[in-house]
Amino acid sequence: MGERHAAPTAPELVIETDNGFTVLYPGRAYEVGRDPLCDIVFDDDRVSWHHAVLRADEGHWTVQDKDSTNGTYADGLRVRSWDVGAGSVLRFGGAADGPRAVLVERTAPAPGPSPPAAPEHPGPHVSVPAATGTFRHPASVRPRPARTVRIGRAADNDLVVDDLTVSRHHAELRSRPDGSYEIADTGSHNRTFLNGVPVTVAAVAEGDVIGIGHSDFCLIGDELQVYVDTGVVTLDVQELTVTVDRGRRTLLDQVTFPVPERCLLAVVGPSGAGKSTLLNALTGLRPADGGTVLYDGRDLYREYAELRERIGLVPQDDILHTQLTVRAALGYAAELRFPQDTRNEERRARVFEVIRELGLGHRAQQPVHRLSGGQRKRVSIALELLTKPSLLFLDEPTSGLDPGMDRSVMQMLRTLADGGRTVVVVTHSVLSLDVCDRLLVLAPGGRTAYYGPPDEALTYFGHERWPEAFEAFENEPDRDWAGDYAASEYHRRYVVDASAQPPPPAAPEPTPPAPPPAKPRSRSAQLWTLVRRYAAVLSADRTFLVVMIALPFVMGAMARALAGSALTRETALNALLILCVGGVLTGAANAVRELVKERAIYRRERAVGLSRSAYLLSKVVVLGTVTVLQAVVLTQIGLAGVRIDAPGGRGVLLPPLVELTLAVALLSFTAMMLGLLISALVSKEEVTMPLLVLLAIVQVVFCGALLKLHGLPGAEQLAWLVPSRWALAAMAATVGLGKLVPGTLTADPLFQHSPAVWLTDMGMMVVLSVLYGWLVARFLRRQEPSVMRK
Repeated sequence: MGERHAAPTAPELVIETDNGFTVLYPGRAYEVGRDPLCDIVFDDDRVSWHHAVLRADEGHWTVQDKDSTNGTYADGLRVRSWDVGAGSVLRFGGAADGPRAVLVERTAPAPGPSPPAAPEHPGPHVSVPAATGTFRHPASVRPRPARTVRIGRAADNDLVVDDLTVSRHHAELRSRPDGSYEIADTGSHNRTFLNGVPVTVAAVAEGDVIGIGHSDFCLIGDELQVYVDTGVVTLDVQELTVTVDRGRRTLLDQVTFPVPERCLLAVVGPSGAGKSTLLNALTGLRPADGGTVLYDGRDLYREYAELRERIGLVPQDDILHTQLTVRAALGYAAELRFPQDTRNEERRARVFEVIRELGLGHRAQQPVHRLSGGQRKRVSIALELLTKPSLLFLDEPTSGLDPGMDRSVMQMLRTLADGGRTVVVVTHSVLSLDVCDRLLVLAPGGRTAYYGPPDEALTYFGHERWPEAFEAFENEPDRDWAGDYAASEYHRRYVVDASAQPPPPAAPEPTPPAPPPAKPRSRSAQLWTLVRRYAAVLSADRTFLVVMIALPFVMGAMARALAGSALTRETALNALLILCVGGVLTGAANAVRELVKERAIYRRERAVGLSRSAYLLSKVVVLGTVTVLQAVVLTQIGLAGVRIDAPGGRGVLLPPLVELTLAVALLSFTAMMLGLLISALVSKEEVTMPLLVLLAIVQVVFCGALLKLHGLPGAEQLAWLVPSRWALAAMAATVGLGKLVPGTLTADPLFQHSPAVWLTDMGMMVVLSVLYGWLVARFLRRQEPSVMRK
């Protein structure tokens, strides 16, 4: 199902619509639909977002319907694939009154410019003589002396860019008195780029490329040429090499292959062949140590700051909060990925478009966890398609799916590629390789064993079935698979002759490190979105709600039973100990799983600009609020009706019950921060529960209620890091435990009934909370893609 190439003898045609005309040149396909980035756009609800495609094939033109809702009609007949030519009448969305297009032969140069030669920038190339208004195709602007050309998404700009990744007022092209120009970013959220480098204000020379969203602006003479990246791009991979252990071990060894436009490429190979390493290198998450990746002729690593916004990545693990509905999950993702000035209706419209494009309309209000494996994968892909990436990478999208779902997902990827994207999928499954255009087989050691059409791969390897081909890698470990392929006709045909780019220079300049991605929204806006999303996730988790509500009541009832009618010599120490244990369990149990279970989500969102501090603060705000409320309930129930005979009948600074409640609340909050630290440290969610039990035991042993810590070398210093040590001390100071229960255990200086001691005890829990939070942030950084580690 590879891309069909236009025959050189196909005639040039002109397609006339009510909106104007477009010249159809052999050699490329023309998209028809409601998407503003289509070649031929109809603003009519009956027309699908990607409705049909016109292309030349073997000397004639055909129109092909792309499974549109209301159909494509040629000469009055509803068609799926139909030969057309001069005189053909097409309608889209309705046989009688759908938007109409007429094909006529181009016997003379059509009005307007001829197609320009393909420059180094991506996208189709059509120039229209308009300096203002929304452009749906590449346009040109002729800046006048002493005039500023404003560029952005709002209608009051001189150039209106219909792209949600562009800010409403994004940048200005300014004319200087000497006749030169400069580009100035006007506080955009996704930044303005000059030749792939983010700039604030910079001079623009002729031939420079200004990148804004999916559009590139090139100053040619006194015209600003505009090129829109519609997704029809190529990828050229040249001699990628990745090594580890200071070069002693090679994971990728000079891997080279070209990926044409609208191509679906599958990457297969035995375990340890470097498939995931290749994916990280192609997406820029872990740049290769050597070699080049060319995005439509542009160096991906050198211009990564700009081009990363055009790359979508679907990891093997679902990047979804499964408790949310499909619409809610995509809605929150849109808030995080689009600029802050994007209106709610704009985000909702884009979410609806993606849901409809992937056939999820009837599942939009269902929680993600109720979907099948294939449907969940569709939602993960939908999340990446929100920003309309031109390159889409997927890591094991069919892992764990049955053969039917496997086929369905691969067919969907086929449709996405046909719709105008380049799709690369890493997979272990060989069931649906026939829907792919190209197949890359990696041999152990990260070498290219085969690259070419999937249906010719087994013939090349000399086997009838894939299991036998993979067994050959293990049975012939000394065979030079890469050398054999390099000497084959397949290499010449599908790599050497197919590559559109020249080979890399012998000694390329070192690639500068890419700057971190722009944050689509401010930290405060991200925090607000994350807080609302996290609160929605927790409120939809019934198990969490039950535990959250029941735990303080159970622990409070236990404390109340031990306290009796008053805190006396016999009951005081045990009651305070149970309050400590309850505070630790409520806080730590809330947080101990929260980071590790979202690790795949965090890594992906961090790679596209999520603020680490906003993410951590959202956990602290939501969990901290829940934890403090639980601690208040725990203390109030545990001490309800209990007489507290504090020295002088009062606490240190406040009423005794208030001080005890504050101590338990601060203990629970500190334990929550300690739970987050454990969650950031572990690699698997399954180990968090045993660690929670261990944490509770440590808190009991080192709190000072069972073991005399003061004056015990080593143990006393270790207890300084235990929150319950300071919480029990603060509560003991409030009730005057040393006088109430005389003895060596309660003679601890931290138990004294004095303001200085009580404030020290409380302050140390604050210090520990800050320390744990700082450590969590450091360990979160270790979990991020290497490109994000500044």
